[in-house]
Amino acid sequence: MGKITGFMEYQRLKEASEEPQKRLKHYKEFTVHLSDAEAKIQGARCMDCGIPFCNNGCPVNNIIPDWNDLVYTGNYKQALDTLHSTNNFPEFTGRICPAPCEAACTLGINEDPVGIKSIEHFIIDKGWESGWVVPQPPAVKTGKKIAVVGGGPAGMAAAQQLARVGHDVTLFEKNDRIGGLLRYGIPDFKMEKSHIDLRVKQMEAEGVTFRTGVLVGKDFPANILNWSKETISPDQLKKDFDAVVITGGAEQPRDLPVPGRELKGVHFAMEFLGPQNKVNAGDKVKDQIMATGKHVIVIGGGDTGSDCVGTSNRHGAASVTQFELLPQPPEEENKPLVWPYWPTKLRTSTSHEEGCERDWAVATKRLEGKNGKVEKLIAARVEWKDGKMVEVPDSEFELKADLVLLAMGFVSPVQSVLDAFGVDKDQRGNAKATTDGEGCYRTSVDKVFAAGDMRRGQSLVVWAIREGRQCAREVDAFLMGESLLPR
Repeated sequence: MGKITGFMEYQRLKEASEEPQKRLKHYKEFTVHLSDAEAKIQGARCMDCGIPFCNNGCPVNNIIPDWNDLVYTGNYKQALDTLHSTNNFPEFTGRICPAPCEAACTLGINEDPVGIKSIEHFIIDKGWESGWVVPQPPAVKTGKKIAVVGGGPAGMAAAQQLARVGHDVTLFEKNDRIGGLLRYGIPDFKMEKSHIDLRVKQMEAEGVTFRTGVLVGKDFPANILNWSKETISPDQLKKDFDAVVITGGAEQPRDLPVPGRELKGVHFAMEFLGPQNKVNAGDKVKDQIMATGKHVIVIGGGDTGSDCVGTSNRHGAASVTQFELLPQPPEEENKPLVWPYWPTKLRTSTSHEEGCERDWAVATKRLEGKNGKVEKLIAARVEWKDGKMVEVPDSEFELKADLVLLAMGFVSPVQSVLDAFGVDKDQRGNAKATTDGEGCYRTSVDKVFAAGDMRRGQSLVVWAIREGRQCAREVDAFLMGESLLPR
């Protein structure tokens, strides 16, 4: 590395951000990428550890030490090329990835890990600002036609890779804009949608055709965001294209089967988050769910729950309370026990910093209200005994609730889509396909492939990009007999 002793000389630097009370007044991003001088110092902290566990901690296997060193030496264009060699969309991951690479950082054993995510954020923003991110159209067209179903990060990555080697790619998205859950699941204050729009323009210049508002299949669940205007059958796609890649998200939310679930004011998180993003984009949404002046309870302690907290506060909620079924995790992980794997520890998001009551080991027992509208939530404390969760005696309590948001994760892809294609499914309801050996990413249906959440279930954006890239290589090899695409 360029600065052998940098990890001993410099401290980790957190990216600057707008104060909570100011950023609550808008939906724009409030975190600022590092300056050139700050990025240089953060890159210098990469310690030439010999075995860079960060590479394997990162699902797309980013070549992290290389671009850390290139940033330290000021070779920003080369750093961008190195970053793009493994990751099609670092502006997405540099903003919303939880950074498992940092959990695997060797320096993190006894110090703050290298700020890998902030350096990635710096590199890609530098690239866009400098005009280095340009279309890469193919030199030769193959004449092969491929349909990609699902416009999220997995579908976008697969489509871009396949277009760059000369295939004619059409990407179908049921909603009115490209991006999947990046577009209508991630709040704008975490990632503005202009980043998706820039990539769409790049991909169009590379030969990708986008068809939005098109639902593949039919009988789509009413509780899942779907702004489609037309439908097309899987049989038609298989007839019109040489290969089909299904890359939809794991959109089927986990429900809460308790008395009172049917009351008005109880909603899945995506019913709350997606319409707000449409409003931010300038659309008019009829009967938008608002938290203004309401006592909001968010059930679920993950990222989606945190997004509900941040959006509720921007609406002007009277109060926001977030419950988690599991016990409160420790503030610091036991590094000798868990490193280099993803640790269980208390994580406080920027939305939590903006105002929220958090509680753990809480189970909802029922919801009560009047005239068909929720008014309160009755819950109880729980604990784990002999491997089972049991209610703590005499621990029942109630809270005022005008709006209850269910953010307990997603159980599977939409089953009607998989059923329409007729593909075999695994025990969790995902499309059944392997990721290694002969025929990987292929489903049980001829020339139909699956990747991302559609194959692996609910996961991270960085896993979606990895699977989209790897699946693209397999589709290319299937059509051409071999592939030069990286895996």
